[in-house]
Amino acid sequence: MMKSTIRNEKDGSVCEQEDGDTVLRAALRAGLGFSYECNSGGCGGCKIELLEGEVETLWAEAPGLNERDRKRGRHLACQCKAKGNIKIKAPTASEYQPKILPKRQRVRLIGTRDITHDIREFRFRSEDDAEFLPGQFAMLDLPGLASSRAYSLSNTANEKREWHFQIRRVANGQGTQVLFEQLTEGDEIGLDGPYGTAYLRTDSPRDMVCVAGGSGLAPMISISRGAVEAGLLVGKKLYFFYGARTPRDVCGEEMLRVLAGFGEQIVYVPVVSVPGDKGEWGGETGFVHDAVVRTLPRELVNYEFYFAGPPPMTQAFQELLMLSHQVPFEQIHFDRFF
Repeated sequence: MMKSTIRNEKDGSVCEQEDGDTVLRAALRAGLGFSYECNSGGCGGCKIELLEGEVETLWAEAPGLNERDRKRGRHLACQCKAKGNIKIKAPTASEYQPKILPKRQRVRLIGTRDITHDIREFRFRSEDDAEFLPGQFAMLDLPGLASSRAYSLSNTANEKREWHFQIRRVANGQGTQVLFEQLTEGDEIGLDGPYGTAYLRTDSPRDMVCVAGGSGLAPMISISRGAVEAGLLVGKKLYFFYGARTPRDVCGEEMLRVLAGFGEQIVYVPVVSVPGDKGEWGGETGFVHDAVVRTLPRELVNYEFYFAGPPPMTQAFQELLMLSHQVPFEQIHFDRFF
């Protein structure tokens, strides 16, 4: 197996890249705190400068790089592989150091169930431990696709070695086409993880707010389950907002209802942006971030926020929290996906 040495001039760290790994995955697998978010080329959170050596670019048109970046010779650590030994300049921080080192393993599909008309739960069993933090994601290697896909987990770490994903079908999406149309029970795929920094914080004294849109449901369900398992809701509340387009897209309540404290410590608020004919929907309407402001009983600075969903939703919510309500960045947790 060929290995390449990666040296980061920024902090002096060194790691080895093995076959199949990108620069980013090699660094995280070694426990280094390379900056990143989506691990898929979309967010631009893992930009690096190549100082010496050569890299292979996996996705030349990745939206995480703009033309200025390309002209300056920048690369995405998640979309390049070292060709021999390299020296780079990559931003690092302690918050990016993985609490659980990601690893590759094979997983077998053991079951599925439909949650809505376009969201399906996929349950896999691994050959090794199912060890991850609530709110994290994993990379799935699907048959016929050149690159892996990032999907958030909806369950919590467990001894059954199960990894659960709640995935929304995307029109013309290659990954979801394989998952929804080709995979059958018993099939094996590759899994690499866990990844992600928007995991449940167990040391916060504040009430929690989870905001989900679309398949952002999965990590918010995982965080809610994790909070109950860790006993974090004793004397505290968790407000769970789900933003749906139409009434038939609403989901999440059935999974929250079985958790201890539902209706008291756990408050579920579905929000529909296109309610349809009068009388069809009697709950909250409009944008989910506006419903958060209307519903929460205290100033937003008093809460710990977790959110996941379509980029316009996460961008609007981040701006609302930081600019309009001055919520400290340390109380805001989300991973950007595109």
